[in-house]
Amino acid sequence: MSLPDRNNPYSFNAFLDWRENVDYYADDPFAQKVVRTFCGDMAGEVDAAARETSKKASFKWRKLSEALAWPEKRPYMKHYDGHRNRIDRIERPMETQIVEKEVFGEALFSKNTHPWVKLIKMFLMYQNGEYCVSCPLTCTEGLVAVIEPFADTPELKAILNHCKEGVDGEFAIGAQYLSEIQGGSDVPSNLVEAVEEDGVWKLYGTKFFCSAAHADYAMVTAKPKGSEKVGLFVMPSWLPGDKKKERRNSFTIDRIKWKMGTSELPTAELTMNGAVAYQVGPLDRGLANMVGVVLTYSRLTVGLSGASSMIRVWREASKYCEFREAFGVNINFFPMVMGQLADMEKTAKRTLAGAFRLYKEVLDLPGGFLGASKDEDDAMKKKRFMVRELVMLQKICTSWDCPDVVRAAMSMFGGHGVMEDFSALPRLYRDAAVNELWEGPRNVLLTQMHRDLQKAAAWLPPRELVGNILAGRDEGLIKEFQDEIEQIFKHPNLFEMSPETIAVCKQWDSFCHGLYHAYQDQALEMVESQD
Repeated sequence: MSLPDRNNPYSFNAFLDWRENVDYYADDPFAQKVVRTFCGDMAGEVDAAARETSKKASFKWRKLSEALAWPEKRPYMKHYDGHRNRIDRIERPMETQIVEKEVFGEALFSKNTHPWVKLIKMFLMYQNGEYCVSCPLTCTEGLVAVIEPFADTPELKAILNHCKEGVDGEFAIGAQYLSEIQGGSDVPSNLVEAVEEDGVWKLYGTKFFCSAAHADYAMVTAKPKGSEKVGLFVMPSWLPGDKKKERRNSFTIDRIKWKMGTSELPTAELTMNGAVAYQVGPLDRGLANMVGVVLTYSRLTVGLSGASSMIRVWREASKYCEFREAFGVNINFFPMVMGQLADMEKTAKRTLAGAFRLYKEVLDLPGGFLGASKDEDDAMKKKRFMVRELVMLQKICTSWDCPDVVRAAMSMFGGHGVMEDFSALPRLYRDAAVNELWEGPRNVLLTQMHRDLQKAAAWLPPRELVGNILAGRDEGLIKEFQDEIEQIFKHPNLFEMSPETIAVCKQWDSFCHGLYHAYQDQALEMVESQD
């Protein structure tokens, strides 16, 4: 019976009390099992680090991430000071500066921080969305990884130390500036020019998508004067002594872009007019190192970020369905809702398990992504190739799955699901949509993987690669995937405009998604078999 009551006593407080007290790691037995499954002898140390970091990520950093995300706190440009000095200051809210300093203060890239500790901390931090932290962390990781093998000059050594160990307690933030107006993923079409003047490299030209534009250092692609090859350089935002004076390193920040998601992150257009930069690696290997190291780390992290978002939204949707009642029944007892929650749970958990499994594969590569040697045996050569393809598979699969899971979670909240002040779900949904585009959108990576497999077919047939990816799974399932990939590769390419090619493109898209799901499902089984 429901009689009129002008003083409606209904309250969301029971759900809110639960949400305000959730500890991302301590209250997540599945994440703990993932650590025990994949971290080996490091599991105890990783677990302890996770419990400590989770106390910050789940409470203080979560609250700060929610406070800084309001539209009125979006970053904006101040091009000049009161005395008409060009400063190009990016104004950001105090909440952003606090959480950024504390997160980077975790020294994730220090020689004293084990990779598994770094990974679990990033997983917990990413449950808060972008909040002007996730992208800069990812970019800094890639910057450190690509500079480290080539840090043979005082400048590069200083930059590396600033990012890894900090200077006077301040840890540097990295960025990566590749895209130009004529092409985002088409890096070989870059036109930014690098000119060596009196023994110093200087950059001239414009970059069109520069995320983390507030960073201290940026990896920048540019073509040396007169060359068609793409070189790789690291560009300081300020030269020594100039940061306090707000005097940029001979470049201007022309404007900040207005994005649908990751709105707390300043993404800008830049013009360089003789910006001092330092060469990283051989000039004719700049594109290879940028894609092979920097973008590979970024793509790897997209998978972790997607897992983080999905775990959080599934957890909150599940609890809300336990709390919310409709037509006299808690809505988690409706069969349709129960089925949808089960699907969300499986996707979230297999994504997390798959991310940790793939990271273990990366750690097992001698020397990491730059460690290949000419005398490496065939087995390791094939392993290295497989891991690179898995990184791209994870990126396209996870970044596609994540918006679906967040959207499904939002639907569990009904109209409240789209209310910006009711939960973080709308913000996480927008971030998920943007993450699909970073580091190569789906079509680019699908095409790249197809070309990779064609080039490698002489020494690693696609059928064998599929068998390696799914090793240990049911032989019938493996054969299905192997037969399908052989059928796909009977078609010569993905570029001939014909109905047959369009059909093969669709089949390749579906095949890649299914193949990586099978890899994730195996990782999930590995976790669930733990005591």
